[in-house]
Amino acid sequence: MNGQELVSSSPRHPRTPSDTNHFVLTFENNRFASELFGQFDQNLKLLEQRLNIDARARGNSVVITGDIVTTNQARRTLDYLYEKLQKGGSVERSDVEGAIRMAVAADDQLSLPTMERKAKLTMAQVSTRKKTIIARTPTQDAYIRALERAELVFGVGPAGTGKTYLAVAHAAQLLERGAVEKIILSRPAVEAGERLGFLPGDMKEKVDPYLRPLYDALYDMIPADKVDRAITAGVIEIAPLAFMRGRTLANAAIILDEAQNTTSMQMKMFLTRLGENARMIVTGDPSQIDLPRGVKSGLVEALQLLNGVEGISIVRFTDTDVVRHPLVGRIVRAYDSTYAVAEDVSRQG
Repeated sequence: MNGQELVSSSPRHPRTPSDTNHFVLTFENNRFASELFGQFDQNLKLLEQRLNIDARARGNSVVITGDIVTTNQARRTLDYLYEKLQKGGSVERSDVEGAIRMAVAADDQLSLPTMERKAKLTMAQVSTRKKTIIARTPTQDAYIRALERAELVFGVGPAGTGKTYLAVAHAAQLLERGAVEKIILSRPAVEAGERLGFLPGDMKEKVDPYLRPLYDALYDMIPADKVDRAITAGVIEIAPLAFMRGRTLANAAIILDEAQNTTSMQMKMFLTRLGENARMIVTGDPSQIDLPRGVKSGLVEALQLLNGVEGISIVRFTDTDVVRHPLVGRIVRAYDSTYAVAEDVSRQG
């Protein structure tokens, strides 16, 4: 796949001899090497920025200089991305960012034991006929693995972390494998209130605007015509939360999105719908509750009551897991720090 040799190249950022490590990675396929390095070596520049190393392209080789830890992280990152290209994949900026995060996390021991610290990166993935999604952060890796092994999974955290997108991808994967017979998508319409009744059309058309993020993810995983046929046939069902009462949901992948806007009774009702051979995924952001003042979020309560219960997995995302756009993570941090200061002032007052 690629070769490695020691060289005596001077780094752009001088270091003392004791903490400097440098070597050459050589990639056999020139075209893949070019894609790996990126246009104008932009992927190598990203490695330099994130890992504080020096990475110089020389044809189909790259000279990497830095301390031992970060140069090894760079090597694992490039090896992983090159292998991705060999398998027919592509390498975008987000792929590079994700691989770097996973390489750093492996050394920080923040990820699951499946991450091999000194060898290759091993990232969890979700595969459908149309698309394969690979974990870009340690928490995404843990989330995908939790979805595979647990019957009930809570994915909670800020916007842009991929919790809903990965949930829909997993549901689509289960449907394609024949592991479930249908997908059920649900979401509380708290922000709609009684206005929901004034929207034109049948029930599906009324709730469509509130379930659009789930639809968008579905269309990414399954061809649009198949999604439409599946909805018509009832294989993919759009079920407003209020319509869940009294049902037993068996042989299905069930997703409740925006769960922070459920009441305690709604959450209990939803969770107790779980039937035989069913998988349930609950996603939400406890920092964005739209319930009336004084009404406790069913999601917040469930996270407290169900923590440690066998068969239930809770995965918590943070602003460091935001993959939507780098700016989104900074926005989340700014809001969180502002609210934290306001809460401190309120308590002191």
